[in-house]
Amino acid sequence: MRDHASLSPTVDRGRYPDAVTPWEQESWRSEALDWVADGLAAHGLRTTGRLEVRLRPWSVLVRVSVAGQEAVWFKANPPASRFEGALTAALAGWVPEHVLEPLAVDADRGWSLLPDGGALFRTVLEREAVAPGAWEGLLRQYASMQHALVPHARAIERLGVPSARTPELPEVFDELLAENAAVRPDERARLGALRPRLVDWCTELAALGIADSLDHTDLHDGQLFNPEPGRYTFFDWGDAAVSHPFCSLQVTARRACDRYGPDVLPRLRDAYLEPWTGAGRTTAELRRAVSLAWRLSALGRARAWGRLFPTAPGVSPLATQSARSLRELFEDPPF
Repeated sequence: MRDHASLSPTVDRGRYPDAVTPWEQESWRSEALDWVADGLAAHGLRTTGRLEVRLRPWSVLVRVSVAGQEAVWFKANPPASRFEGALTAALAGWVPEHVLEPLAVDADRGWSLLPDGGALFRTVLEREAVAPGAWEGLLRQYASMQHALVPHARAIERLGVPSARTPELPEVFDELLAENAAVRPDERARLGALRPRLVDWCTELAALGIADSLDHTDLHDGQLFNPEPGRYTFFDWGDAAVSHPFCSLQVTARRACDRYGPDVLPRLRDAYLEPWTGAGRTTAELRRAVSLAWRLSALGRARAWGRLFPTAPGVSPLATQSARSLRELFEDPPF
């Protein structure tokens, strides 16, 4: 075990100052930083000793400065999203043009070491004017990746990625409603009354015949890199599931609408649908599928809020966010 006592990392806890993560354990920190040093050494790299730590209830993320080049990133996932490192490595083999290739992965411990991916899309948006067409391009690329991953859906599940396939979504709904103590009694009654309609939506969506694939669940402008115009790299797969691919659209489209207004929605939807055309599907069927998946995507977000580091028994600190996502089931799709 190396001596890390000289390190003075900066620690960012964001809006979660009381979050409990493994970083608080000295033995865990030492073991993790040893692993990072070994992973760097395997690539002929070494750290300068500068660490920037970002602690959240759902991850430990450390920016590690590396001599002679950009930083690398260490990430530790809680047990429920431990699959992320193995998934990231598998994606680098299946769709390398769309994702990062990790420098090292420890699937058993949920650790990964990743290269720098360049500028975040969010950073690009902050520093320069970006037309809506850029969002159309990233959605078109992301949908192409999902389409290419359809044959790998079973393999993705074997990596530990949760299954939320379209026919299973009513059962996912039942579990979420039963387990979330933050849902108020009146909301619980309304959600329970909604279940027959939810079953109908799932049945109709499954009947449209679009195979389940990888759903990022939270694809926003801070979850993808934009190192150069027209090129995007997708990352941060800790909330992912195998589900209806169209469930991915809502988060990205809403972020674009916040920036440009709702008039961009039809163009974003149609750009996303381009890779899914053919196979006898009509435009009307694809657009209907998007509308159904838009609403049902709330289940994936509600479920992802539970992938946290273990804390003391009681109501999950993010159960209220999960309950908020469940309430989105009542919202009509915008198209």
